[in-house]
Amino acid sequence: MDPRNNKDQTSEHARISPEMLKSRTGEFDLESILFLKLRSLGLQDLGCIGECLNLERLDLSNNHITHLAPLSSLKQMVALNLSYNRISSLEPLASCDNLQTLNVAGNLLCSVENLQCLKGLRRLESIRLRDPVYNLTNPLCANGSYRHAVLDMIPSVRVIDGERVTGTGSDLYHLCKDIDNSIKRFIGSGAVEVSGAIKPWVEEGYWELKPAQSSIIEETYKQFSDILQECKELSRRADDAIAQAERTLNIRGDTNSYVF
Repeated sequence: MDPRNNKDQTSEHARISPEMLKSRTGEFDLESILFLKLRSLGLQDLGCIGECLNLERLDLSNNHITHLAPLSSLKQMVALNLSYNRISSLEPLASCDNLQTLNVAGNLLCSVENLQCLKGLRRLESIRLRDPVYNLTNPLCANGSYRHAVLDMIPSVRVIDGERVTGTGSDLYHLCKDIDNSIKRFIGSGAVEVSGAIKPWVEEGYWELKPAQSSIIEETYKQFSDILQECKELSRRADDAIAQAERTLNIRGDTNSYVF
């Protein structure tokens, strides 16, 4: 085989073309494509993806993508998975007004400032920058307070890295945030010696139950139990919804799944 022909085939495969999209979706018109999964194809160039003007869900995970310019025209996109690529800028996503879910874990985002372009996305509720299950992260995640910065920058966000940070179920997150801020203020005031031998935060016996605290602790356990029960109910409803969706897909003969 001529090495040049092999190179041409590789180059063609690394770029999204109308032929590729039509063959994978069965749609003749690119504007008719609503859902698209192009995972693990070695893609480097997004090519004509911007012509899929009505695209709502797009999975481009596990490729070699660096530039997102063609995505700027996808005004209807609701969910986008860009995990495990080579992306260092999200600027083109600033015009994706309907975006609600964004997964960019496993890329090259070095600073929370790289997310400034997302501030205007009023419907963005979920963003994933780190995925410990698949060992995916971004350089900005090395800063332990990056989640707080993201939440302050994009107030519409309710879920960061799969954890709810606002709304029902977010109490633990805010408790940890308050504790973290209190510790920083305490250390910053010079009231504690940071260097030297490590000392316990509180005196011995501080956490032992005292009669006067029993009612408070009892109420805390009750609240925790209520939240746990609510989570179980949400899980049950999710299982029902998934089962119903699977039955619908089986009826239509379409077994493809879109993971975001």
